[in-house]
Amino acid sequence: MEHQIEIIYSGELRTWSTHLKSGDDIITDAPVDNQGKGEAFSPTDLLASALGSCMLTIMGITANTQNINIDGTFATVKKVMGEEPRRIAEIHVDITFIQPVSEKHQTILERAAHHCPVSKSLHPDLKEVVTFHYPEE
Repeated sequence: MEHQIEIIYSGELRTWSTHLKSGDDIITDAPVDNQGKGEAFSPTDLLASALGSCMLTIMGITANTQNINIDGTFATVKKVMGEEPRRIAEIHVDITFIQPVSEKHQTILERAAHHCPVSKSLHPDLKEVVTFHYPEE
């Protein structure tokens, strides 16, 4: 399946991306530590965010098929930059459930998260640290 995105460089280390099917836009800026203004997501922020969003989406698909309520579940994502070459070295994803989830369903959802397409597309040298937090019953 093919999806198209148009990206325009608008100057001052800023890009404007348009998802052609929906017309939705995303602006990126270079981060402050790399000559940018840091006024918007950086491209590496988007990559880290994509991992968290993908994990939640795949867990949502799995939850729908298993009749599990994960409404309100959220992820906090932290990226750690490496140097030489400058790249993302680690992405930490903390996933917090606000609805109770049985141990059986926890295993199913965690497995689904680790098999999201973004995770499978990242280089194996990029360290993914994923932590799941469940409410106490």
